[in-house]
Amino acid sequence: MGYYPTATDSALGLGKWGAGPTFVVLRQEYGFTYGLLANQIWSAGGQQGRPNFSSMYLQPFLIYTTTSNTSFSVDSESSHDWYANQWIVPINLQLRQLLRIGKQPVQFNVGYRYYVDRPTGDANWGLRFIVTLLFPKKPS
Repeated sequence: MGYYPTATDSALGLGKWGAGPTFVVLRQEYGFTYGLLANQIWSAGGQQGRPNFSSMYLQPFLIYTTTSNTSFSVDSESSHDWYANQWIVPINLQLRQLLRIGKQPVQFNVGYRYYVDRPTGDANWGLRFIVTLLFPKKPS
């Protein structure tokens, strides 16, 4: 995993390069997909005077997909700032539906997020709505 100092304003980015490992483990059976995505990134040079960073990301997930291509999921997109010793821990509940509009497969996703742990003053809940156009590879 890499982090690139591409922000055009110091308020929009860290001004540092970063690198670290990423891994995912998952299993699929009986309509369920479950597993963990994780990474750790450390700063590795960049603008002088900008703070270093060390950030971990953990995403455990559990998804159940029905035969009608409806998915129900629960996951967390947790992150930890090692320098500030600060966690952000949301729990996400999501509903997804795969449809075809003409020949185009499209996935609609609606979700609710509740923050179990967050910095003081941050929001304690959120909503998510996503539309994803899918372009599957045609069989040869």
